[in-house]
Amino acid sequence: MPTATSLITGFLGAGKTTAIAHLLSQRPADEQWAVLVNEFGQVSIDGAVLGGDEDVAVRELPGGCLCCTLGAPLRVTLTRLLRDIKPHRLLIEPTGLGHPARVLDTLRAPGLAESLTLGATVCLVDPRRLGDPRVRSHPVFVDQAQMADVLVASKCDLADPQALEAFRAWAAGHYPPKQLVTEITHGRLDVALLDRQPGPPRFALFPDAHAAADESSAEALPFLALPGRPVRRDNQGLGRQSCGWVFHPQDCFDRVRLTELLGTLPSVERLKGVFHCGRDWLLMDRAGDELRVEPVGWRSDSRLEVIIREDNGIAWDGLQRRLLACLSTP
Repeated sequence: MPTATSLITGFLGAGKTTAIAHLLSQRPADEQWAVLVNEFGQVSIDGAVLGGDEDVAVRELPGGCLCCTLGAPLRVTLTRLLRDIKPHRLLIEPTGLGHPARVLDTLRAPGLAESLTLGATVCLVDPRRLGDPRVRSHPVFVDQAQMADVLVASKCDLADPQALEAFRAWAAGHYPPKQLVTEITHGRLDVALLDRQPGPPRFALFPDAHAAADESSAEALPFLALPGRPVRRDNQGLGRQSCGWVFHPQDCFDRVRLTELLGTLPSVERLKGVFHCGRDWLLMDRAGDELRVEPVGWRSDSRLEVIIREDNGIAWDGLQRRLLACLSTP
């Protein structure tokens, strides 16, 4: 039987991972689900956040975008996942910098189309970011919204009435009209959205926003960190830079010092990490200047990914020294 498949898009910081975690909490007890996560950076954080349920298989494709550099690995990973796991439902979360056109083309291509039942494409939008012309005019953001069947205003508990009204007016201006425009708080996406059927074909306004790139395999690199000596991985492209660290499992962070550092770090567009802090394991998630800290089920190693604009340089060596200064263990 074909696997019910949903593509969930949204720009950096829109709240995709939180929404997917809420969808997973609504999984019927007798169903096996799978999630395919793509992150721009080389260090995967979302896999750590979403993993932990034996009835949910999480697969990761870090280090690029599904729509360009990871085109071939996307097909290979999907084929293996469908063959080995045979999930009842599959959720695909591209990076916030990912253009949906080639992902949808891949899912509809012969060889995969027979194994998938593709549902409505869902796009999450933080209404507060519509006021930023750098976001609103970004070709990837425009086409994420343009190609979605369903538009969802996320983080509505943090948006003021003016931002919500601006979102509603902007969403109503799309053509063809959206199947559904809805609003959520705290990532509470209704699982019924996954059973919506796709509407009429929607075409990208900026189909060349991502030029096709090398489709060689982008396999995850091993992380062999030593205590106090993390492994670092850098990535660059699409007008962004990223730097990620994986720390040894014995490395333990001082929560106060770490929170202060990550909450005040300048020029950050997106930051996400999981950290061992004493008896606690914490997710630290920052979009813009807003840092969210909450418990996480991950219990393996501490890891961090930071994304900035190419013109907002951060001295990664200096940041690494400041991170090590937050360790509470030698």
